[in-house]
Amino acid sequence: MTQAVQANAVDEDALAELGVQNFDAAIVAIGTDIRASILATVLLKEAGVPKVLAKAVDALLYKVGADRVIFPERDMGQRVARSLVAPNILDLMALSDDDQIAELTLPTDWADKTIVELNIRRNFGVSVLGIHRGGKFLTSPGAETMLMAGDLLLVMGKKEAISAVQ
Repeated sequence: MTQAVQANAVDEDALAELGVQNFDAAIVAIGTDIRASILATVLLKEAGVPKVLAKAVDALLYKVGADRVIFPERDMGQRVARSLVAPNILDLMALSDDDQIAELTLPTDWADKTIVELNIRRNFGVSVLGIHRGGKFLTSPGAETMLMAGDLLLVMGKKEAISAVQ
């Protein structure tokens, strides 16, 4: 069973009352109060929570036991910068230094053509994993799938190939 709770994570009694020692994971999202974030992270780790994720403005929370530190301002800044440089790439996930999965708007000259007609993998070096169309997601579209204006493509390939497509 999955359950989410919100509590004052710097209050040891509140954490004990919640039974955090039985939690699989905890997320510390306290804003900009680094002292409170550090205290909450330490208390959760001492209570035996195996995975603690923490929102932060620097990597200090790793030093006090956080398993993962999330930097929302930095991450969003990078995303906005990428959208300015490559406006057709809506989202991007790096798999390695060279390989990525990206969601991008369909290039206008691809509309009303099939995946095989464009020979996307050979000509552009990316594989189409899925298509967002009209509020639905088409998983693993076949070679004969017709691409339509307004489609959003989920593609995988080398960084340079994805950049070239957009």
